[in-house]
Amino acid sequence: MQVIETGFRDLKVLEPKIFGDERGYFMEPYNKQTMLSVGIDLDFVQDNQSSSRRGVLRGLHFQNAPYPQTKLIRVLKGLILDIAVDIRKHESTFGKHFSLELSSEKKNQLLVPKGFAHGFVVLSDMAEVLYKCDEYYHPEIEGGILYNDPSLNIDWLLEESELILSEKDKNHPVLAEAKYEF
Repeated sequence: MQVIETGFRDLKVLEPKIFGDERGYFMEPYNKQTMLSVGIDLDFVQDNQSSSRRGVLRGLHFQNAPYPQTKLIRVLKGLILDIAVDIRKHESTFGKHFSLELSSEKKNQLLVPKGFAHGFVVLSDMAEVLYKCDEYYHPEIEGGILYNDPSLNIDWLLEESELILSEKDKNHPVLAEAKYEF
């Protein structure tokens, strides 16, 4: 497992070793011992999976205390632009975002720690996304930030007219007005 630092504390890109031959490939996208060997000690309790067509934007989501979540995101099929926004008030990277294309071809993963809002947009015709969480979903403490908040200046790589969002995601507050506890 190769770990690539992002310039944000605890936000990491993970690249599993892939063993391929004429039959296909084999990899371990998650192995507790391997994660421990690279300094990542998490106990995942829930997997979430979505299937979405091109232009679907999900986010920017987070879960507040007392049950914040760390997520390990990977793409099973297709290509997405994954976004993590640092909402930890005391970090020098507060209010900044990190973006990365995740794909089934590259098999790369993004480890998004507690204190980040997370979202993605589908760039391929369709995409299946799987993410592991180290805390259960608690809808009563979930939060969100508006995907097109001008202060974040996120380039989603698609035209606004191509984006498909839920009503909930269209109505999140901007970062300056969001309620978060990190």
